[in-house]
Amino acid sequence: MAVKITEECIACGACEAECPNNAIYEAGNPYSIGGQEFPAISEDFTYIVPDKCTECVGFHDEPQCIPACPTEAIVMDPDKQETKEQLTAKKEHLDQVGR
Repeated sequence: MAVKITEECIACGACEAECPNNAIYEAGNPYSIGGQEFPAISEDFTYIVPDKCTECVGFHDEPQCIPACPTEAIVMDPDKQETKEQLTAKKEHLDQVGR
């Protein structure tokens, strides 16, 4: 996942509505993959689940959460780069197990 939410997040929820993978969660809320629930990654601000984020590959030409954010709190993370092939494989896996 090369997309992350920074501390500038105001928890408005605009990004959540745009995510085709249901990879964005409110602070403190647990997330699920394939029907299995996991503890929240962040208790402080809205977060993106790396195992669910495909940067919208397979749905759109670019991540939809970035332009949806009114505070520009969603950015590309240079420390966590994935190839288009890796992102496509992640999408296919999520298609099989469920988001």
